[in-house]
Amino acid sequence: MSVPAELSYTPEHEWVSVEGTSALIGITEYAAQQLGDVVYVSLPAPGTAVTAGEPCGEVESVKSVSDLYSPVDGEVTEVNAELEDDPSLVNAEPYAAGWMFRVKVAEDSNGDPALPADLLSPAEYEELTKSAG
Repeated sequence: MSVPAELSYTPEHEWVSVEGTSALIGITEYAAQQLGDVVYVSLPAPGTAVTAGEPCGEVESVKSVSDLYSPVDGEVTEVNAELEDDPSLVNAEPYAAGWMFRVKVAEDSNGDPALPADLLSPAEYEELTKSAG
């Protein structure tokens, strides 16, 4: 299982890549494997306000439907339209072509991106998935 070192993770199995005030978000390879074949993705519309740790969409597979959580506070600026036609990209390339949405991250009082303190490092995320079995 791949856990890219340049990303941060949530306990709900989302990944986030932050550059400046822009965050790119998707689900992890582990989550994609657990779900099985993804057949539909419901994403928040651009302009939607999202809150860290709160559901903002759904990922439907042949096995189940799972909530999609935002790892950061902010406003959705873009969604991956490719997933509408080919949701299997989530399984094939969860960290690349299978990304889900982009958020303009809310800023703290210093004008820096306000990132939640509970985001996991790659090592912490690997430990979480090992203990989940």
